Amino acid sequence: MVATAAAFAVSLSGCGGSEQDGPASSSDTAAAGKEGDARVVKTVMGDVEVGAAPERVVVLDTDALDSAVTLGVTPVGATTVVDKAPFSTYLPADKLKGIEPVGLIAEPNLEAIAALKPDLILSNKVRDEKNYASLSKIAPTVLSDTTGPTWRENFQLHADALGKKNEAAAVVADYDAHVKRLTEALGGAAKAKETKVGFVRFVEGADTRLYLNDTFVGSIFKDLQVGRPANQDTTGFSLDVSAEQIDKANADVIFYSTYGDPKKAKETDTVGGPLWKNLDAVKRKTAFKVDDNLWMLGIGYTGAGQILDAMEKNYAGAGPR
Repeated sequence: MVATAAAFAVSLSGCGGSEQDGPASSSDTAAAGKEGDARVVKTVMGDVEVGAAPERVVVLDTDALDSAVTLGVTPVGATTVVDKAPFSTYLPADKLKGIEPVGLIAEPNLEAIAALKPDLILSNKVRDEKNYASLSKIAPTVLSDTTGPTWRENFQLHADALGKKNEAAAVVADYDAHVKRLTEALGGAAKAKETKVGFVRFVEGADTRLYLNDTFVGSIFKDLQVGRPANQDTTGFSLDVSAEQIDKANADVIFYSTYGDPKKAKETDTVGGPLWKNLDAVKRKTAFKVDDNLWMLGIGYTGAGQILDAMEKNYAGAGPR
């Protein structure tokens, strides 16, 4: 599968502090909603006044894009991972039609955003704390604290800002039902727990990453109640290993993806080497290559649902043998 520049999104560190203005109210922005329609949304940056039903929404990270599309809103603008990169390709193309690029994640183009006359901007503190004062002068700006494993809480915040709480409840119920179906397909919670599941990401320009529990994929594994290899069943983002340490990826089931060129990311040599071939999942034919774009950028309910679909297709029923 063709890899995208998703590593940027998962490796970008938190932004430093910057001068902060108070949250913009609807009276301070050109597009905060009709007079009398304003609602207060509680955010990590304080209370933000938002119009009743924002229609011109700009999203500045992939989780906010997933939330908007999941809730039936096509943003007028969105950032991309790198210049001229497509928006999240796992999302339906018709739901992305007409979205204008407004710079890069963590480096939004403020002039391009202002030109779209948004009535709501969605992002997170990790990416855009430094831009918050400027963004708030353009439109009400709702930031979550971070991204990744907090995707469920972020979705609720986005739904509140978009005036879509009822729709959000239905989305959550559908996801919970999907998790239950897949857990049952894996033989039930007890059997699922016996199956040790790992995620490996080959990254061009960096060591290979074994993803831990404080990640988007780690949270989905937890929802399914699957087991985790002991060295990956811990808090944190990733355990980084060299090609010579790939035996540390051992698990009953392995999902793996690649960012960048497979050769430069060491996937080609590693997967073709003896250590990889000796892993339990590889010997059992339960090591599955998956779409890096989806598993790394699909930080929301639509992405999570598609990951559950992929897991069900690949290995439902796989367990210790």
